[in-house]
Amino acid sequence: MDKLFSGEVTLLKALAIMLVVSGHLEFSIFGMFPPYSFQLALFFFISGMLFKDKYLDEVAIYFVRRIKSLLVPYFIYEAVYLLITFAFVPIIGEFFGAEPSLRNFFITPFTNAHQLSFIAPMWFVTQLFITMIVFLFLMRVMRPIKNKWIHLAFYAFLGFTAIPIWKAIPHNSLSLIAMRTSFSLFFVYLGYFYVKYIKDNKDIFTPKWLGGVILFQSVLWLYNRDYDPVHGIGLSYVLVNGRFDDQIIVPVLTAITGIWISLYAIKVLYPYLKDVKFLQQMGKVTYHIMANHVFVMYVITLILFHITGTPLSAKGDKIYAIYNPVQTTYLYFVVVMLVTTYFGVFQQFAWKKIKEKVFRI
Repeated sequence: MDKLFSGEVTLLKALAIMLVVSGHLEFSIFGMFPPYSFQLALFFFISGMLFKDKYLDEVAIYFVRRIKSLLVPYFIYEAVYLLITFAFVPIIGEFFGAEPSLRNFFITPFTNAHQLSFIAPMWFVTQLFITMIVFLFLMRVMRPIKNKWIHLAFYAFLGFTAIPIWKAIPHNSLSLIAMRTSFSLFFVYLGYFYVKYIKDNKDIFTPKWLGGVILFQSVLWLYNRDYDPVHGIGLSYVLVNGRFDDQIIVPVLTAITGIWISLYAIKVLYPYLKDVKFLQQMGKVTYHIMANHVFVMYVITLILFHITGTPLSAKGDKIYAIYNPVQTTYLYFVVVMLVTTYFGVFQQFAWKKIKEKVFRI
């Protein structure tokens, strides 16, 4: 991986995790591209960008690596946050999550993954694991087919039919996993396709492309509504539980435009941001930010409620609710990104020392 590509991917990952956090604070970094309309598709896209053909002949190695990088830290976080959730019961008077059980600890993470509210965003981790393993085997099966357009058509079919099929079949845990996997496979392949066939061969970040994407997004905006479950969510969607309202293909299209604008932003800003150490660190600890940002948001809320003398009952039952969002949203965002990034850096440093001292790795 060349230095420029590696640097751009790191900043792209930093942008992606900022989009996740801003989405949970319900504001948009890119005005025309609302929260929940593309940030998770962007993470799947990045995973495809980093997929190497050599993995097709290293199935066991790839499988073990994904377990170590995705599942092992997931279950460590789950255990830690289970203890934290219990510790918070006397403070907040309730248990934020489903009733603890072996099923909820080991099985639920692969379905809705909302067994603990503080780590609810980490449903993406287990889904990414499933998606990448399926992607590996599909790529192996299709390897004899050399035509890249047939490959693209196949994955596009999976992506564009995921929602209509989901709407037509009974909803259960297995069909939910199948829908999310089908949807996400398309964006993983788009990332792979972009690196392999477009990045060094065709410039898709010209002013004409920018104008075309903005025009197309303005048409898609006709389907947008405020993020309100009562009135529908329009361009935004909730992939974790298959919430698309009356949309069929708009979620796929708005995910594509959101990915493009993210790539464009990194291309434009990279020369100015490549040496910003904090952003580089952020891009390298996205896993830890994903795991910890909701908890940090909640602690900030408890502190502000205490300082202002506001009763906790005023918060309501929404774990993402924040204190006085009109005035504090951006303070939350900055503090959350600072705390979770540096905590992630500390975790990586500490784990490295543990491996060196204890495991001799």
